[in-house]
Amino acid sequence: MKQKEKKPVSVVLVGMAGMGQSYLEILLEGFPSEEVEVQSVVEPFPERSAYVEELKDRGIPVLESISQMYEGGRSPDLVVVCSPIHHHVSQTSFALEQGSCVLCEKPIGATIQDAELLIKATEIADLWAMLGYQWSYSRAIQALKSDVKSGKFGKPIRLKTLCFWPRDEAYYKRNDWAGKIKDAQGKWVLDSPANNAMAHFLHNLFYILGDKLDGCAMPSEVTAELYRTYPIENYDTVVCRAFTREDVEILFYASHTTSDDLGPMFVFEFEKATITYGEVTDDIIAKDHKGNTKHYGSPEAEHPLRKLFEAVETIREPKAILCGPEASVGQTLCMNGMQESVSSIMDFPDSRINSDPECGRRWVKDLLQELQDCYKKGILPIEAKLDWARPGKPVNRKSYHHFPGGK
Repeated sequence: MKQKEKKPVSVVLVGMAGMGQSYLEILLEGFPSEEVEVQSVVEPFPERSAYVEELKDRGIPVLESISQMYEGGRSPDLVVVCSPIHHHVSQTSFALEQGSCVLCEKPIGATIQDAELLIKATEIADLWAMLGYQWSYSRAIQALKSDVKSGKFGKPIRLKTLCFWPRDEAYYKRNDWAGKIKDAQGKWVLDSPANNAMAHFLHNLFYILGDKLDGCAMPSEVTAELYRTYPIENYDTVVCRAFTREDVEILFYASHTTSDDLGPMFVFEFEKATITYGEVTDDIIAKDHKGNTKHYGSPEAEHPLRKLFEAVETIREPKAILCGPEASVGQTLCMNGMQESVSSIMDFPDSRINSDPECGRRWVKDLLQELQDCYKKGILPIEAKLDWARPGKPVNRKSYHHFPGGK
């Protein structure tokens, strides 16, 4: 008897500018037509994308809102949410309510209450939502997490990561929410290195320590130093120390205003081994105290949108979710703690800021070397007695369910 052919996975993309454009390229070109059908694209400003004419030629409608997409009674198998941060939870929850599974770009959103709403939405709908932290879908990170979870390296002691990715003025002018604390309607955005470009690496610190596949460790205390070089509302440089509820120290160093790129890199210290990445090689290497080593490969070795292929595969052949809301909430809780750790964001002294009008970029003199030294020593800038440093206060994240203020 001839086997019945499977229908293609029906997909709707929400947001086709920025990262959405990368998703659209793969949806249109990376899957055979018998595997994926792009039903429509939701984008209120389609002129921002280079794919407008191609969508017309293919007969794929571009709609203004996600609710409009469902009005015709169609419920796609998969909705891919690539909208701005402050729309992630509302659009993902709405899609779940309408019967679609969701792949949502990182981060979950801006606040812990939003993250918890999304967890509840998946439970009520009895459907899955994946979060697009791309390292979490790599074979290297999955193999490492499995060994950590099994106790191969003993108790975790300290995990630290560093990433310096310089950005220019155009980066903060590319939309109306970049670098903002709230949008024009008063919604929390909290756009920052820790909640956007480098959110992957903050998330990874907590994800690796999760006691289940789709889980993460949670911070119990957060102390941060937040600094600003560009004329934005929020910060462009952050150093943070957190402790998990199992008393593991977490250190995070990130900036958009160093002179050069550096990272991502990390060092994970355990009772029986030290795990490194990015300082010497792009291979994750675990070395135990007897000198034995294990190589995991690079989390950057695979397709940057492996998460999209994973989502489509999971629609076709249901399997365990690697990174859902419960595995991502540690990043959100820590990031909220960073914001509440300081009373106001500190501007770097004008005397330390260099700028190049031709490329529209600003950077802080010697910042790369100073923060790299802090990273190597596992200390905060205030502990290094740097003359520009200002301390943050420790904030408790236990039983914390609402930003700002806690309960």
